[in-house]
Amino acid sequence: MNKIVSATTMKALVYLAPGKKSLEERPKPDLTAPTDAIVKITKTTICGTDLHILKGDVPSCQPGRILGHEGVGIVDKVGSAVTMFKPGDHVLISCVSACGKCVYCRKQMYSHCTTGGWILGNTIDGTQAEFVRIPHADNSLYPIPDGADEEALVMLSDILPTGFECGVLNGKVQPGSTVAIVGSGPIGQAALLTAQFYSPAEIIMIDLDNNRLEVAKRFGATTTVNSADGKAAETVMAMTEKRGVDTAIEAVGIPATFELCQQIIAPGGTIANIGVHGKKVDLHLESLWDRNISITTRLVDTATIPMLFKTVSSRKIDPKLLITHRFKLDNILDAYETFGNAAKTKALKVIIEA
Repeated sequence: MNKIVSATTMKALVYLAPGKKSLEERPKPDLTAPTDAIVKITKTTICGTDLHILKGDVPSCQPGRILGHEGVGIVDKVGSAVTMFKPGDHVLISCVSACGKCVYCRKQMYSHCTTGGWILGNTIDGTQAEFVRIPHADNSLYPIPDGADEEALVMLSDILPTGFECGVLNGKVQPGSTVAIVGSGPIGQAALLTAQFYSPAEIIMIDLDNNRLEVAKRFGATTTVNSADGKAAETVMAMTEKRGVDTAIEAVGIPATFELCQQIIAPGGTIANIGVHGKKVDLHLESLWDRNISITTRLVDTATIPMLFKTVSSRKIDPKLLITHRFKLDNILDAYETFGNAAKTKALKVIIEA
């Protein structure tokens, strides 16, 4: 698509219906509230949640929506109430918009902000476009210092805080503990990278894809288990002397992976769900009622972005390792094809340059 786009329109990836999407020309967004900012996207990416939307798993996202909730860019315009940013500033976009004032924001539960939360690429137009409107800009953008690796910082919009907050923190990972991460896709790998902050004794990565398991070994997994034979639970129980794991992190979002977490959790352990579930799952209280386990659910709040920003800047972790493919916005349909067929393409995260 080589068409010249005028100053009032832009290219954007639009969700049309379950299984259908297209790259279209759309009106460039404008300010609708004094707390808004308009950001020119420089780099964005595709999330597993976008694939769930395209499967029809997220009914809040209606056809006609521009997808995407991650990215970095340059501030194009700000509303009169925005005090932290000005045109020309390079910024990281949080996948969650936060007013900073409501009852949930005051609890740092930004994902449940009464006028924000996860709205980008869900209930309002998102970041897989040349421009995006960011509500509550002062609390939903982060300044990028000169010289920072903006590709690496795209991973801070969603994937790293999600793996850390929903998996590692909710899963109560502790020094010397045993952790199993079910799903070695991008979110599972982000949980693996950030779990190592707490020095668990073992991190077991479970997946169907040997390539992703090899990547997990390079990222610090102590053991990997290919679950294709249907015996992953038996394997993990044998590895742990039939005790199970202290933390089981569900990082896929399908019934089989949540089932596996229930089978391998040790007494007193925690199952931390990250995955976006579009179908019901069974809770086996008949076998878990006396096990002293906790089950946690969460949508990322991105409250840990400032801390993770520092760990990336100091090179304690390198989220750029997660990037496997790069595309121009004109080729975003190819990017979706690549990301959606990861078993063939060996894709983890794709960078899309707007």
